[in-house]
Amino acid sequence: METCTSQQKITLAFINDKSPILDLICNDLIASGLEVLSRFESIDDGLSQLSELKELPNVCIIDLDFYDKSVLAQLQELSTQYPTIKLIAHSDIDTETVGRILLDIGFSSCLLVGSDADDFRKVIEKVVQI
Repeated sequence: METCTSQQKITLAFINDKSPILDLICNDLIASGLEVLSRFESIDDGLSQLSELKELPNVCIIDLDFYDKSVLAQLQELSTQYPTIKLIAHSDIDTETVGRILLDIGFSSCLLVGSDADDFRKVIEKVVQI
């Protein structure tokens, strides 16, 4: 199913550590016609396995764990290695400092925990147009 906003199939990758909430959202997005190319359990997995995909996803949704001290360095490496992939953060932290850091790294958007599949779809379609 093609989206009405871009006439191209939007492809996704998810990086999350077995978040049941994000798994449900992923399933809802698949049901709505978006294609999920891959799901990774960690940023390190994503970094090592994205290059093995036949095509890169348009968007990568990352469930952020700021308790992992190396997460910012991993995110920077992901952004540098794959500059064409639009990054969307999924986090429970809503502070200006975190937002600024994510924008500096190259994230296109951030969705807070509690966002539903419709919120994700709207943001995904918007960042793909950028």
